[in-house]
Amino acid sequence: MGQLYQAISEVEENLSRLLNEVKSLRQYIEYLEEENVKLKRQLCAVSEADTARVQKNAARIQKEAHVNLEKLYSEGFHVCHIYFGEPMEGSCLFCNAFLRKD
Repeated sequence: MGQLYQAISEVEENLSRLLNEVKSLRQYIEYLEEENVKLKRQLCAVSEADTARVQKNAARIQKEAHVNLEKLYSEGFHVCHIYFGEPMEGSCLFCNAFLRKD
């Protein structure tokens, strides 16, 4: 009877330690989740100046890309998604429609 009581006591102690460890881990996880939310908010906070700069840069890049595609088309290559980069014979309805799209 004494050995059984001692074994049960050891199991209870182990369970108590494990429960305390789980509680500690749960608190740490809650802290990490809060920190993650905070960091995501900071990451998403973009100033109006940055937004304007990015939009201006995107417009410039799109204009340059369109000019480059027009140049490729004038050199006799397809710029449409179907035949992109292949040599062109005559004109291509898809390329023309793509280049005229605004």
